[in-house]
Amino acid sequence: MKALIVYESMFGNTEKVARAVADGLGDAFDVVLADVSEGPSLSDVDVLVAGAPTHAFGMSRPGTRADAARQSGARPGAAGVGLREYLDDAPMLPGIAGAAFDTKIDKPFLPGSAARRAHRRMHRLGCRMLLPPESFRVSGTTGPLAAGELDRARRWAGTLASAVLSERHGV
Repeated sequence: MKALIVYESMFGNTEKVARAVADGLGDAFDVVLADVSEGPSLSDVDVLVAGAPTHAFGMSRPGTRADAARQSGARPGAAGVGLREYLDDAPMLPGIAGAAFDTKIDKPFLPGSAARRAHRRMHRLGCRMLLPPESFRVSGTTGPLAAGELDRARRWAGTLASAVLSERHGV
């Protein structure tokens, strides 16, 4: 089975989480890890995992990416296409298992989530969303990730792998 992890990352934190998710899925699936700017193909995908940073209470937009790109530490080309546009251009995905995650600043009661928006969009495209959206915390706008978040991302991916395999085997 093939799992595609597509991510958007401005400062590298979401990419680190995506890599940890890939590690957590690697024993159960043939994993393809791709930056959203690469426009990875959705053909022959059994599991789609989408990750993005939370910007302005949801998925980034061209303006929020441009603002973030002006900050020091932003990755070159990070202001290009984002997860929002990738999912807007995606074909219907009936039968594909899905999950979504985001990174967001570690502040109590901070509203909004890119993962919740991506989760809803993927569901509308026909994905079977097997886990609720998940947020991984960063200590500030540019990071770093909060302590323990990469281990938590690997465990979350293991839970996703178990859900996909249980569903596949009718358990």
